[in-house]
Amino acid sequence: MVVSLSIFSAQSYTNFAFTHYSVAKIVSLMHDMLQSSKGKYLDESSYFQKDFQRIMVTLNLPVYSFHIQNRQGGMVVFDRLRRRFVALTPEEWVRQHVVEFLISEKGFPAALMANEITIQRNGMNKRCDTVVYNREGDPLLIAEFKAPEVEINQQTFDQIARYNMILKVSYLLISNGMRHYCCRIDYETQQVTYLPDIPSFAAITG
Repeated sequence: MVVSLSIFSAQSYTNFAFTHYSVAKIVSLMHDMLQSSKGKYLDESSYFQKDFQRIMVTLNLPVYSFHIQNRQGGMVVFDRLRRRFVALTPEEWVRQHVVEFLISEKGFPAALMANEITIQRNGMNKRCDTVVYNREGDPLLIAEFKAPEVEINQQTFDQIARYNMILKVSYLLISNGMRHYCCRIDYETQQVTYLPDIPSFAAITG
């Protein structure tokens, strides 16, 4: 089944009010920490600032707290689903926010979610960004994430549709952190319905 790009509205979450450190504040704190280290790491301060500004942008999602560390290879974030630190890229920043949103706001059980699920298609291994399962252990939703600056287009929909040829889930979710698209697939009627909002776990399993 080919999922075609259609015109529909993405749910906006910009009206959420949260008390949190801004990206600028975090950069400032990092810079102060570097200065207090007797100048040992001062040459890296501009690198940290650019990295924070490039990755930790404000998304069209609620703001959450994440366990982030800086290591020799760059910044890492603790992934609650994989239970380990992973490289913090712009795409990973989006994934962590959407996963937390699904759990905290939409009632998705973390125990029924998994990141970086490997599937095989045409003899090649492909990875789904996030897969949600129902309580019977069957795949229910595939989520595909892009960096905030990456436009969601037909190619993005084709990619997730190819993954779904293997898993055959009922729901597809695509997000770049700024715009979110969710659709429901009816295999009996061969129709795709785009949803105006991301549904709750109870709604898609009821």
